[in-house]
Amino acid sequence: MRTADIIVALLVFALGAIVAFDSYRLGSKWGSDGPQSGYFPFYIGVLICIASLVTLAQAILTKPEDGELFVTWGPFKLVLTVLIPAAVYVIGVQYVGLYVASAIYITVFMVWLGKYTWFKSVAVGLSVNVSLFLMFEVWFKVPLFKGSLEPLRFLGY
Repeated sequence: MRTADIIVALLVFALGAIVAFDSYRLGSKWGSDGPQSGYFPFYIGVLICIASLVTLAQAILTKPEDGELFVTWGPFKLVLTVLIPAAVYVIGVQYVGLYVASAIYITVFMVWLGKYTWFKSVAVGLSVNVSLFLMFEVWFKVPLFKGSLEPLRFLGY
């Protein structure tokens, strides 16, 4: 556990440092017209770095326990039941876009892990993504990624 805590703390620190560095590059100060584009991400990156340093210090200062396993098969299997579909979802977004991939992802998870009926799952998956589509594409005029296959092309977006 101790080794895993140290490795994860260092990886999270690196992530926070990258966020803070790039946000500083974009502009992390308060401009005359309000916050610059990197203002909020910069401070989030700094908070991530601080939290990971606290975790690192705790991991280094605690006494390691003999024979303590990082993970057993049962909990690891639960992690994989979420991680593998999430990876498939990320790949799916590249082809069918955020809306279609998210509708499928929500539906499958509701049926598979939540044990909901297909009707209820499809209704929630579609309603959530139709709401997001209307909010971003129609009202905010912020286009989100539609995927290389562009399955929503028929809508004119």
